[in-house]
Amino acid sequence: MKYNRCGNSGLLLPAISLGLWHNFGSVDVFDNGRNIVRRAFDRGITHFDLANNYGPEPGSAEENFGQILKKDFPGYLRDELIISSKAGYLMWPGPYGNWGSRKYLISSLDQSLQRMGLEYVDIFYSHRPDPETPIEETMMALDTVVRQGKALYVGLSNYTASQAEAAIQVLKSLGTPCLIHQPKYSMFERWVEGGLLDVLEKYGVGCIPFSPLAQGMLTDKYLKGIPEGSRAAKEHGFLKETDITPERLQKIQKLNELAKTRNQSLAQMALSWLLKDKRITTVLIGASSVAQLDNNIDALNNIDYSESELKAIEDILK
Repeated sequence: MKYNRCGNSGLLLPAISLGLWHNFGSVDVFDNGRNIVRRAFDRGITHFDLANNYGPEPGSAEENFGQILKKDFPGYLRDELIISSKAGYLMWPGPYGNWGSRKYLISSLDQSLQRMGLEYVDIFYSHRPDPETPIEETMMALDTVVRQGKALYVGLSNYTASQAEAAIQVLKSLGTPCLIHQPKYSMFERWVEGGLLDVLEKYGVGCIPFSPLAQGMLTDKYLKGIPEGSRAAKEHGFLKETDITPERLQKIQKLNELAKTRNQSLAQMALSWLLKDKRITTVLIGASSVAQLDNNIDALNNIDYSESELKAIEDILK
């Protein structure tokens, strides 16, 4: 495993991190998720990314991860793990279970710690900006949980460039610098190149793209249609059958052919393409099997690109 410094901080993160957004909830097979987490750690992945609402059902990914920690990771290994969680999306009914208020964020972290059986998380994120709550209130909540010892670092997710810059400045003034930003970023989703990456570089903040494989579209999974059991075939998934258009499929097929010339799978090329940018600390992958996990980690075997390869990718993506 390769480890990269997260922005200007002292923290090193693995170049590939494991997210538990899908495949670790109450609707999934527990032992499969358990095997994926164990294999990830054996291969040098020390960073496991969760959120209060991951499942489904919401909260069940944290509960299952807590059980895995209890069964397979003795106490001394806690010091070798980076565990993150988030709050910002709907988690419980009523006026206090959503968005970015101080009440919700601190209550949610308390619940997350209880579900996972932990005293603290390493990174706690504001999962999305709240248009109705002052940015100062949301950032003060993040500062508070660090001072309470419930989190070691704080981060942002889904903030635009201007929102991120405002939040980073508030956190700096409070004395709890922003460690990392988690945006959606892939070959098919490139909004971060329009200013956000520049802001993160300016303030020394790390970046961890989520959905780097575009919910599985940047893999060989959909080259021949929508297979049974895939994300696009599931009712509760975020990827829909309608997302896989003929035009999109043509691009996927061309990218797959290019990946072959690099002796990579399409997924490996999509991950290494993100890591070529030094502003990217780590990419956040999901995995539905140990084999898929191994394939993704092997992206690190080739993260160098020639100018002609980069141009070929841009031509396909146009």
